[in-house]
Amino acid sequence: MTKSSMSRRRFLQSSGAAALWLPTTVKGYTANEIQALYVDGEMRENVSKFELDTPALCVDLDLLEANIATMQASTRSNGIASRPHAKTHKTPVIAQMQLDSGSIGICTAKVSEAEVMYQNGIDEILMTTTNVTPTKIQRAMNLRQNCPGFVQATDSPQNARLLSEAAVAMGINADVVVDVDPGGHRTGITPRQPALELAQLINQLPALNLRGLLCYDGGSQHVKGFEQRKNQTLERLVAATETYDLFNQSGLSTEIFSGGGTGTYNIDHETRGLTDIQVGSYVFMDAQYVDIGGESDEEIYSDFHTSLTILTTVLNDQYDGRATTDAGAKACTINRPWARIKDETGISYSSGSDEFGSIRYEENASTKYKVGDKLELIVSHCDPVVNLYNQMYAIRDDKVEAVWQIAARGLSA
Repeated sequence: MTKSSMSRRRFLQSSGAAALWLPTTVKGYTANEIQALYVDGEMRENVSKFELDTPALCVDLDLLEANIATMQASTRSNGIASRPHAKTHKTPVIAQMQLDSGSIGICTAKVSEAEVMYQNGIDEILMTTTNVTPTKIQRAMNLRQNCPGFVQATDSPQNARLLSEAAVAMGINADVVVDVDPGGHRTGITPRQPALELAQLINQLPALNLRGLLCYDGGSQHVKGFEQRKNQTLERLVAATETYDLFNQSGLSTEIFSGGGTGTYNIDHETRGLTDIQVGSYVFMDAQYVDIGGESDEEIYSDFHTSLTILTTVLNDQYDGRATTDAGAKACTINRPWARIKDETGISYSSGSDEFGSIRYEENASTKYKVGDKLELIVSHCDPVVNLYNQMYAIRDDKVEAVWQIAARGLSA
């Protein structure tokens, strides 16, 4: 054994066994220590969120539960269902909360997310992205074989034939929906006649079961101003509704007509025929959504609470007008707008550096931080931020109530 390997082993052994040094006035816990305290769904000790090692991803349980309840009340009132997108939280515990509140299923963007959700007890899954490679098609069919509630999207005759061949080879029937392009030309087949012809082909192919269509208008979700957002999304979904009509006139299934999202949740029910909305970010919210404005406030979208935050620690306060934290791009992403410091004004935050966040004070700054202070950031865009963390801490009254594994974290295949 080399001297360097022996030194490394001794370091690792000693670092695991050595006494933990902390200032006498401070108590703190590593991620592993917190996980060890969370047993059988309960915390064995009372731990303040401010005792967490940072950066740490936290979700306020009261606000999360309120967001889920608000969405369900809205969809129920509007006569439409919710089919939340798990790509936002990637966390089976939250998916189950959504189902328990009345959602009819969940959506996933990737087959890997669908696999994880099924492995954790979620069995009503709509995969909204088309599987095109042999590997992904095989994985999707394997999932379908075990999960009767798994439905996948297709958007071309070629892909539909491949799905049919794979299902026949496995001796199963696969449920599919036609993905219809709302006009963004990102995914989906051209609406009306091309979409109808694809649906008719699916209806004829062996081992495929047509369930309907989906049309997700992602380009309308962040349009600023409620009336502008409403006008755009309703206009862009006209073609999808006409496609829905063609399906019905041809005797094809429209059991599923899925679309919509968080930015248009209280608009989507006006699209005739739409059965459910693929809301995702509403559970957490973020700086991107806050800025779009709502029906009651043109400046701030306040329909849902910002329940997700990043806890970060100040590392340096030596220079006028600024401070540095431990939450940079690797903790916050570089999405814009930048993350925002919760409950403070006159202070800006940026995470352009890989490791460090930058605080800048304006003349009217509501506070100034010292080294060791902890603060919370409202995230820029919740989906990619969640994907940076292995676990999130469920907080109630500033105490850690649960530790949730982000089981689909990093699963982009």
